[in-house]
Amino acid sequence: MLRKSQNLKYMLSLVPGKKRFGVYRFLPVFFCIGGVMEWIMINVRIGRETFYDVYRRKQSERAYQQKTEEGLIMLTDSQAK
Repeated sequence: MLRKSQNLKYMLSLVPGKKRFGVYRFLPVFFCIGGVMEWIMINVRIGRETFYDVYRRKQSERAYQQKTEEGLIMLTDSQAK
């Protein structure tokens, strides 16, 4: 266990900027990871949908449900089923 901790500490010490930036020297790495995740959620399709397709559909369903509960939209018998 101690050996793994030393290896990790050594790997982290290889990242430049320790004196000037401290732990914030890892910030650009996490910023890039976040950008890649955002790109994947927008552009990569799993099945037929992206993450944002699902998000927009669920948001639309919630808005419709809220309007029906408030009585702004009246359901007919064929729509209720």
